[in-house]
Amino acid sequence: MTTTSKDVTSSTGGARVAVQRFGTFLSGMIMPLIPALIAWGIFTAFFIEKGWTPNDQLATIVGPFIHYLLPVLIAYLGGHLVYAVRGGVVGAIATFGVIAGSDYLIGQVNLTLPADNQLGEINMFIGAMIMAPLAAWTMKQLDKLWDGKIKAGFEMLVNMFSAGIWGFVMAIVGFYPLAFLINGLMNVLSTAVNFLVDTGLLPLTSILIEPAKVLFLNNAINHGVLTPLGIQQAADSDTGGSILFLLEANPGPGVGLLLAFTFFGLGAARASAPGAAIIQFFGGIHEVYFPYALMKPTLILALIGGGMTGVTTNLLLGGQLRAPAAPGSILAVLAQVADNRYFAVILSVVLSAAVTFLISAIILRASRKRDLLAEGDAFAAAISKTSANKGKSSAALDALRASDGRDREAVREAEEAVDRLETQEETGGALSGGIVATKQIQNVVFACDAGMGSSAMGASVLRNKFKKAGLADVTVTNKAIANLDPSADLVITQAQLTDRARKQTPGSIHVSVDNFMNSPKYDEVVELVRDQHDDK
Repeated sequence: MTTTSKDVTSSTGGARVAVQRFGTFLSGMIMPLIPALIAWGIFTAFFIEKGWTPNDQLATIVGPFIHYLLPVLIAYLGGHLVYAVRGGVVGAIATFGVIAGSDYLIGQVNLTLPADNQLGEINMFIGAMIMAPLAAWTMKQLDKLWDGKIKAGFEMLVNMFSAGIWGFVMAIVGFYPLAFLINGLMNVLSTAVNFLVDTGLLPLTSILIEPAKVLFLNNAINHGVLTPLGIQQAADSDTGGSILFLLEANPGPGVGLLLAFTFFGLGAARASAPGAAIIQFFGGIHEVYFPYALMKPTLILALIGGGMTGVTTNLLLGGQLRAPAAPGSILAVLAQVADNRYFAVILSVVLSAAVTFLISAIILRASRKRDLLAEGDAFAAAISKTSANKGKSSAALDALRASDGRDREAVREAEEAVDRLETQEETGGALSGGIVATKQIQNVVFACDAGMGSSAMGASVLRNKFKKAGLADVTVTNKAIANLDPSADLVITQAQLTDRARKQTPGSIHVSVDNFMNSPKYDEVVELVRDQHDDK
C-alpha cells in the first residue's frame, strides 16, 4: 500500500493538532494561576533567608503556599476543565490525597536516613495535573449512570453525597498507588534535568523548544514539564531559583529575529517587524514572531542558535528565575530574577538576541535575490490577474508591469486590488478564501492557545477598527480555543490553530490570520459587518 503525500500531511497535521490540544489543556491548568505563582515569587524574593528583606515569620508562608495551595488550585482548575465546578471540587479532594501520600512516603524513607541527609518534600504539581482530570472524568462517568433515575426531591442529596464519597475514594487512590507513581516520575525527571545541567547538555533542549514554540506546541513542554520541575528546583535550591524558567521564556531569540527582519527583510514583513519587536520584547507576546519564522523555516535554525546561546550563558553564569515569567516579557523576566543574578540573565537575553540576529541576517541576505525575484513574479502575476478580472487592458497596469517589481508600494497596492476584485467576484462580498457570511455577525471572538496574549492584542486592534467604523454594537472578545462556544458568530485564529477552533465551534465563521498585529483580514471583517448593517 502506497502512502500519498496528502496522507502524510494529514497525519502530521493531526498529530500536531493533538499535541496542541494537549498543551492547551495543560495551559488551562497553569496559565490562570500565573498570578499565584507571581505572588509566591514575591514572597520568596522578600522574605526567605536570602531575600531582599528576610523575615522569619512571613517566610513561613512560602512552604505551605507551594506545597499545598498551588497544587490544590491546579487541581481545581484541571477538574473544572473536565466537569465544571463539580469536577473541580472532586479533583481538589483527590489531589490532597496525592499530596498527603507523597509526604507519608518521604517520611517513611527519612526514618531510615541520618538526620543530616533527609529527603525534602516533593511538590505535587504533576500529581495535580494527572489526578484532578482523572477524578473529574470518573465523576462525570458515574453521574451518567443515574442521570434521570433519581426520584424528585432527592437530587441534591444524591449529588452531594456522590461527589463526597467519590472524592473520598479517589483521595485514597491518590494516597497509595498514585503518590508512589508520581514520586517515582518526579525523581526520574529531576534526575534527567540534573544530568543535563551537570553535563552541560541543557542547551540542547533548544533544539526541541524553539521549533515547538513556532508550531504552537510549546505549552505541552512548558506547562507539562518545565514549570513543575522549575518550581520544585527553585524550592529545593539555595538560591530559590531555577534555570528551567528561562528555557522557554527568554525573549532574546524572538526579538533578534524581528530585528533582522527590520534591517534585512522585504515588503510587509520588514514594515511590521519593528512594531512586532516592541510587542514581543516588552509585552511578552511571543506569538507575534512565529509568522516571520514560518514564512522562511530555515530561520528556525537562528532561533535554535539564539536559544542555545542564552541557555549556555545562564548555565555558565548561574542565571535563574524564582518563578515562571509570564508573559515572556523582559519586564516579567527581570521581576523574577533569583538571588540578584541580573547580570547573567540580562547577558543571556542580549547574547541570544545577537546570535539569532546574526544568523537570521545571513539567511535573509543569502536569499535576498531569490526573494526579490519571487516578489517580482508575484507582482507580474498580480497585474495579469487584475487585467483578467477587469476584462481589458489598462495603461496604468501596463506601466506597473514595466516597473518589473521595483516599485514595492505598487506591488502591495496591486496585490490588494487583486484580493478585492477576487473577493467581490468569487465570493459575492465574502471574506477571502471563499468564506461566506451565512449569519448575522454580532459576536466576534479572537482565540489563541491560552486566550490571553496574542488574542487579547488582536481583539483590541479589531475593537478599535469597529469603533472607528461606527459599529459599536459588535462585541469583540478573546478566549482560549478550549473555551469557545456556539455563541461566537465569527472566530479569528492564527492559521496554525484554525483547525482546532473549527472543530470546537463548527457553526461559526472562521477566519485565519498570519499576524495578529495588522492582518488585512481585519478590514475585510469590518467591511463584511458594515455591509450587513447597510442591508438591514
